[in-house]
Amino acid sequence: MNKSLLVAILLIFATFNAKASDLTEFDYPLLLGDWYWFSNTDEGVESEGASYRAMNVKFKSDYRFVIRLLQVDGSVDEWSGIYDIDETTVTFRSRGQPEQQHSYMLSYNQFLLDGARFTKLAPENLPGNWRSAQISGQDVGDAVSELSISLRPDFLFSAEVSGKDGKKKEHRGIYYIEDDRIVLIYEDGQQDSQFSLGSDTLTLTNKQFGMEAVMRRE
Repeated sequence: MNKSLLVAILLIFATFNAKASDLTEFDYPLLLGDWYWFSNTDEGVESEGASYRAMNVKFKSDYRFVIRLLQVDGSVDEWSGIYDIDETTVTFRSRGQPEQQHSYMLSYNQFLLDGARFTKLAPENLPGNWRSAQISGQDVGDAVSELSISLRPDFLFSAEVSGKDGKKKEHRGIYYIEDDRIVLIYEDGQQDSQFSLGSDTLTLTNKQFGMEAVMRRE
């Protein structure tokens, strides 16, 4: 692999993390995001005199959470607060609510909370196959001909950089998101970038290095 392509690949897959070390250093990154549980029946599941059809738990990297419960009648209960977590237990603390401790098991897209199975969902338009329409930035344009990323709904990804000399570099792994940030976790490390999303356009940026990749949906 020639030197200019190697520099470009490092910029695309390594320098995205320079802006946001706090997020990539979070101890439980697979926890972050929106988790959903849905009842198997129209009658829902009864708890403390109410019947619930669905539940959403959102975990943030600042150790804050939001819980929303959808009742069978369409009304929504919501509360928020802070959480603590270790390898086996997550604790919710919220003003006006008793402290709650729950055992859990976690994978990249499944969250088992006291036996209830939650699934992580990505923003509606994010999963799909994306190919670069434009790449700009320091030391990138002269070496890289194309960048393609496949983001699956189950939070697995593959990404490939193609050089103008015909050589390619591929990464596969897991991704997670928080607000306008997407982090790719793969065998060699984890990398962070900002993103903006349209119906058919995904833009990845790194302000420190002035990089921008405008992707089109395939």
